Amino acid sequence: MIFVCSERSNPHPLRTAIKERRKTMSSLHPLLRANRAIPLIILALLGQSPAALAKNTDCWADFYEYAQFIGDHFRIQGPKELPNLRNVNGENWESRIDSIIVGPKARVTIYENINYKLTLTEMAKYPVLMKSLGITEKDIREDSELIFDAKSKPHHLGEYNFHKKTKSLKVQCLD
Repeated sequence: MIFVCSERSNPHPLRTAIKERRKTMSSLHPLLRANRAIPLIILALLGQSPAALAKNTDCWADFYEYAQFIGDHFRIQGPKELPNLRNVNGENWESRIDSIIVGPKARVTIYENINYKLTLTEMAKYPVLMKSLGITEKDIREDSELIFDAKSKPHHLGEYNFHKKTKSLKVQCLD
């Protein structure tokens, strides 16, 4: 969807910002100096409205190779699901992530397996044994995925027994 703003459109905060920018640029561009009504293409974002864009700018997560947010890193702008990490910006990030910074409007789920699959250990095949040891399916699930809410900064995934185990992930946007 393309949003067009012209001199005749209703007042909108984005239009006001454009007018201010136009005043600044008027000495540089002859068409703007003539103050002609020139339609401006504002957004061409595959169906996203300006409000959706504003919400999603805070929906991101940074993933780092080493603890304490050190080393190579990449940013995922949400919402986004990566069923594997074999080709993230041209690099294989499978089992390389060790620290994460979650944006203010994001939730990150990391998985030990590709395609978001949860690990069912050998013990899961023996429910009686699991029950006798006090192990639940929830315990097994928690060993296979981690969820970090907005503004989280896990500085070392080893503290969660997830050191260099991430093989797929999801970045969800919060309202």
